[in-house]
Amino acid sequence: MAKCFALMGWSLPVIESMQKTGEPYVVVSFPDFEPYAKENDIPFVSYQLDEWSDTSNSLDLAEKLKPYDVDVAVPLFEETVEWAGALNSIYRDDPRVLNRAFLFRNKAMMKRKALIGGLRVGLFEEVYNKEGVKAFMRRLNEANLQLDGEEDSWVHIKPFASAGTVGHRLLRSMDQIDQECEDGDFPCLAESHLPGREFSCEAFIHGGKIKFLNITEYVKLGYSNFIPEGHYLESKRDLIHKHVQKLVDIFGIEYGMVHPEWFLTENDELNFGETACRIPGGHILELCGKSYEFDALAAFVQIHDPSLTDEELAKILPDPSSKPKNYHGNVMIYPHKKQFSKLEIPEELNNEPYFVDHTLVPPLSTQKISDDREGFGNHFGTINFKGDDPDRMTELLKHYQKVDFYV
Repeated sequence: MAKCFALMGWSLPVIESMQKTGEPYVVVSFPDFEPYAKENDIPFVSYQLDEWSDTSNSLDLAEKLKPYDVDVAVPLFEETVEWAGALNSIYRDDPRVLNRAFLFRNKAMMKRKALIGGLRVGLFEEVYNKEGVKAFMRRLNEANLQLDGEEDSWVHIKPFASAGTVGHRLLRSMDQIDQECEDGDFPCLAESHLPGREFSCEAFIHGGKIKFLNITEYVKLGYSNFIPEGHYLESKRDLIHKHVQKLVDIFGIEYGMVHPEWFLTENDELNFGETACRIPGGHILELCGKSYEFDALAAFVQIHDPSLTDEELAKILPDPSSKPKNYHGNVMIYPHKKQFSKLEIPEELNNEPYFVDHTLVPPLSTQKISDDREGFGNHFGTINFKGDDPDRMTELLKHYQKVDFYV
């Protein structure tokens, strides 16, 4: 077992999970969190974890962590992936650990590595301005044998290193490029639209092998999901497992958890979207823990430990062949209006047998939503469901993402 885990970033749920395990840990995060940490006896090292650059000093941070006897670093958020990679390169005496971390933080590099390794990916390019996006769309139109007057091929643009939907734009026409793209969007990755049913995996990796694989059913990206997967994706589990292991092999991932997103076509072809190696959004690990009845957040931290034995892994992770009795799902609620003054919970929700609870809070007064929010913005709370029928779960999540709770 590790001597001490360095938790890179701030997450109270992760801290609480680690406290329950009794294993030594120290939190590495911004100075703003230090007073709370001291007040609550949380081991803490204050560090200005700015965006990784040539001036980042992981040697200095490793020196500050020596009193805690740290030998494993765990990235909790996207912005700490390189920091954890740098520390683990030191602890394992393997510079490639840091190089692998860069794959997760640069989407263009990630796509090139996946393509070289034989995964199916869309067409992609690095672009530096609006004209670059237009040229990319024109080449897509040519490749798709578009005729004059037909709809343009869809193009997605994404920042190289942002998490989730932040900075992501779907562009359906040349006119939309002019109307919606801004100078601040560039440089970025432009890629073709991938066909298929989108879903994610959460693969717990140890010794380069998948020790436990969760499949998350996306009802609507960024809004609703449930675990375990429904009947259709379950029938494709062997195919999905094979592709996730191939991804692990291509990227040379040895320890930790990866969160790849895929698109499954009607012809049973899997297109690779992207992957991360930190805690996924959408409360996915919370749902996973409830369905498979284990502490998924603690397991996320512990799986980074190279010294774990097979016996210790068996205690941390669910049986790979286990099938939960119930599905756990949630809907993340975003106000439909830009201005609202109260929270309304429909009576039908309280009467729904699958309904568990919600975390919605009333606005303090009339509230406005800013026009410049990133990605989907911050959701205002979550409605949680539990039941034994994935089709009914899908119906409920589709329905309640359309209900306007803030009026």
